[in-house]
Amino acid sequence: MADTKEIKRVLFGPLFDNNPIALQILGVCSALAVTTKLETALVMTLAVTLVTAFSSFFISLIRNHIPNSVRIIVQMVIIASLVIVVDQILRAYAYEISKQLSVFVGLIITNCIVMGRAEAYAMKSPPIESFMDGIGNGLGYGVILVLVGFVRELIGSGKLFGVTVLETVQNGGWYQPNGLFLLAPSAFFIIGLLIWGLRTLKPAQIEKE
Repeated sequence: MADTKEIKRVLFGPLFDNNPIALQILGVCSALAVTTKLETALVMTLAVTLVTAFSSFFISLIRNHIPNSVRIIVQMVIIASLVIVVDQILRAYAYEISKQLSVFVGLIITNCIVMGRAEAYAMKSPPIESFMDGIGNGLGYGVILVLVGFVRELIGSGKLFGVTVLETVQNGGWYQPNGLFLLAPSAFFIIGLLIWGLRTLKPAQIEKE
């Protein structure tokens, strides 16, 4: 029977207490690339969450039958298969977003969060807990992506989900978009500020010298 306390811990812990981006500094590359728009950030969040959850679930199911010498290969085969499924679904039902995400959906295969949870948790834990751990870490990753995407799209173009929120000067409004926020380096600064804010609220996350 699934441990309720453990499920709550692995589901909600990664949101703020053990966030994969803010605390573990994992998955940063895709956070820079797919957060120019809030829409792509949400789709990437969903894709990573599904892949992390189901890969952890399937790996946990067969963990006792995987030889130690080939466990990484088996994990990558399962993860790659799920990424292909997600990529094909996006191409079939959300082609425009799929084009915007480009190669970054395929690169979920090498995402440290997905591999890390498979190796560190799913190989040692029951399937249900592993599935919830995957969802929790996917959502923890997504919280940062959505916040960064929100700030970058709003300040960079005055829009959210492609809809004008701040009327720009070019269209007779008052807002002058800041193009810097549409460039990848801006995501570094935003993520840095989020990490600073989180560690200010939770001093226990600050590394001890």
